[in-house]
Amino acid sequence: MNKSKLKKTLVMLLAVGAVSLSAFMGLAGPDFKPAVAAAGLFGKDAPDHLTGSFTTIVDDQGEMISLMSRITHVGDQLITAEGRSYRIEKVQGSRATAKFLGMDPQILAYNDFYARQEAPVLKNLAEQKQGSVAVYHTHSDESYVPSDGSEAIPFKGGIYQVGKSLVDKLQGKGVQVHYDQTPHDPHDNNAYNRSRRTAASLIKTSPAAIFDVHRDGVPDASYYRATVDGKSVAKLRLVIGRENPRMDANMDFAKRMMAAANNLHPKIVKEIFVGKGDYNQDLTPTALLIEAGTHTNTREEAALGVSLFSDAIPVVAGVAPAAPTAPATPGAGGKAAGGAWKALGWILGITVVGGLGFLLISSGSWENARKRIAGFGKEFTSFFGPRRPVRKRGNTILRGSCGEADRINDPRGDEVIKEVKDELKKD
Repeated sequence: MNKSKLKKTLVMLLAVGAVSLSAFMGLAGPDFKPAVAAAGLFGKDAPDHLTGSFTTIVDDQGEMISLMSRITHVGDQLITAEGRSYRIEKVQGSRATAKFLGMDPQILAYNDFYARQEAPVLKNLAEQKQGSVAVYHTHSDESYVPSDGSEAIPFKGGIYQVGKSLVDKLQGKGVQVHYDQTPHDPHDNNAYNRSRRTAASLIKTSPAAIFDVHRDGVPDASYYRATVDGKSVAKLRLVIGRENPRMDANMDFAKRMMAAANNLHPKIVKEIFVGKGDYNQDLTPTALLIEAGTHTNTREEAALGVSLFSDAIPVVAGVAPAAPTAPATPGAGGKAAGGAWKALGWILGITVVGGLGFLLISSGSWENARKRIAGFGKEFTSFFGPRRPVRKRGNTILRGSCGEADRINDPRGDEVIKEVKDELKKD
């Protein structure tokens, strides 16, 4: 076979292979996904977690601390809701051993702080970020089997409905939310490179906080399930990337959020996991990755979980809107004013009656009392000083006294003026 025929044969084989693969994918349906991603075949850009494959994290005594479908590495950390801090020292297959580092002092302080129901509003942060929140999804295919029928629905996973629950709850509180629903499939670590463009675009809106909403992939739904107010809820995990050079700020925000949310709804946040990666959190110190339940929880459980979590966001992120002024009850102002004048009238009335009674008794008769009142009137008038000079304006005489003027229209004109002047001379 010459080179020309060989080239034609290879082209034909490739064409047949492509058509066959296309036909198979069409028959398999939209829910089909290969057992191993192409990226995984080459060991590059493998996803940070695979649904169904999980790691059990235990302490030095072999007691389970956590379950997660994430790939763990030596140096990763875990902080429980109570504040117990661990660092992974050894990883063997699907089992990781973590060393207890002690109680995290920040978690203890924040737990105590929020338990006393103080409401810290980060005013400087709120002013800087203009009081909005941003939400997006790096793994846009993630879904919930009981509700969605599949663990993954490419480009339109059930995770969008969970994110919308978070958005709706915040908007219901009067918080402005920027929700970007751009898909970032396929589900590999390059998804974070693709979602970085989305996150960077959201950062331009100056949000007070930005949340990348995911779900875990451990098979045991009960690991996340809890009952709150008689309803079944999926708990959350907060994830921080330790390859972010400014990780400390994101970590502090995560601790605040966990403490505040758990104070409002006990244990709604299970833990904080610090893993290998940055998860685009270097873009802002208030960026968090949230895992809402696992694929075996219902979507409704996960939606309720993030909805409860959202109650703590306005206070911690400083985006709580100003409390509305309570509307006045119609007519309440008039009634209050009327009541005040009525009370004043009663006081004045009692004072006048009492004064007249005292005057009558001390004078001995009504006639003497009348004379005293007349004399008091003259004394009272003189208290304001001498009367002002009279000014003529045509046939109108202006006579000033006590800062006011009396107008007297009299046809005698100059004669009346002379009489008034004479009276003033006598005074």
